[in-house]
Amino acid sequence: MTTETAELVRQHLIDPEICIRCNTCQEMCPIGAIEHDSNNYVVKFEVCNWCNDCIGPCPTGAIDNYRNVTRDRPYSLEEQYGWGALPAQVDLAPGEGAEADLPADVARMTSIATAGQGGPGSPPWSAAHPYVNLFAPSRPATATITGNYRLTAADASADIRHIVLDFGQTTFPVLEGQSIGILPPGTDEHGKPHAMRLYSVASPRNGERPGYNNLALTVKRVTEDYDGQPVVGVCSNYLCDLDKGAKVQVCGPYGTSFLMPNHPNSSIMMICTGTGSAPMRAMTERRRRRMALNEGGQLMLFFGARTPDELPYCGPLGRLPKALIDVNFAFSRVPGSVKQYVQDKIRERHEEVFRLLQDGNCYIYICGLKGMENGVVEAFRDICRQHGGDWEKLKPELLAQARLHIETY
Repeated sequence: MTTETAELVRQHLIDPEICIRCNTCQEMCPIGAIEHDSNNYVVKFEVCNWCNDCIGPCPTGAIDNYRNVTRDRPYSLEEQYGWGALPAQVDLAPGEGAEADLPADVARMTSIATAGQGGPGSPPWSAAHPYVNLFAPSRPATATITGNYRLTAADASADIRHIVLDFGQTTFPVLEGQSIGILPPGTDEHGKPHAMRLYSVASPRNGERPGYNNLALTVKRVTEDYDGQPVVGVCSNYLCDLDKGAKVQVCGPYGTSFLMPNHPNSSIMMICTGTGSAPMRAMTERRRRRMALNEGGQLMLFFGARTPDELPYCGPLGRLPKALIDVNFAFSRVPGSVKQYVQDKIRERHEEVFRLLQDGNCYIYICGLKGMENGVVEAFRDICRQHGGDWEKLKPELLAQARLHIETY
């Protein structure tokens, strides 16, 4: 059969150029439609039912792709495993609607998300329109390092840097909550170019310095893995060692859901650890620069680290006016003090937290190591129970209203 007479359908595919191989899509898929090898993540055509559970959590949007194919000739797994880029799109045959082949409920979810009206994986309804995938690994933008400042104390075990990138005459628009990809030079042990690494932007949409075409990153030098074994993080060490004037290859921007609300009186609850502070710093700075407009609602921050010396932006946060932000620090390794984690501070502020969870104008953002996620969720569950609420009922409502956003790694 030809493409003019065959039944055309959408095939869900993953863009190998911007996929960072984080395994989030495979973990989120409830029916085992996603698998991977050492090269690519792929989608099984005959299994995928377009439930969309994988789309929202994907940090780069690589999972949010499709191609029009004939039902009797989809792209095979073997073809997908061999791709370095997605194949060109095939236009629908005349008379075919863009959503004609999708189940009614999936088509409805797609149109709702496109309209910005909420749903899992959607941004707040008032978020600004994000630009994504402007620069791919095959055609990156070039930025210049104009600042590289250590945020943590010289004797702290964590070396966390505030790194400023200037894009010169290259248009590279970002919003608070988006990420960019960095291509470290060199090759891996198999002789292949190092894979792109993703970093959240730590500056607001008008740049680290207003009027300049720049942005900032919060980068931790990786010297050990999650089990405490020595390891040298390829990209983090590359970035942390760069001097002013160095050139960096940048991809992106990425991210369409972890975006801040823009409507007046919207409140934001931010919960983070370590470099998970980057998007929170961007949102806070956006609000700080616009304080005179008196347009925002409440900002509440829960920020955890082992000690004050290892908490990035600790000093600047302490100097922000209380009228702007309610800051709650949690330190787990201060000699002579009881260990505290972000979930402990959340429980301490249970009355205010419960009020914000119930507030339809409050948006919750969680970012940091994956180990913090369960503790925060348990704190929310306990607080809801304490105040006569039901977290298991509330959480789906928060997701449906695009009020709960989680990025853990």
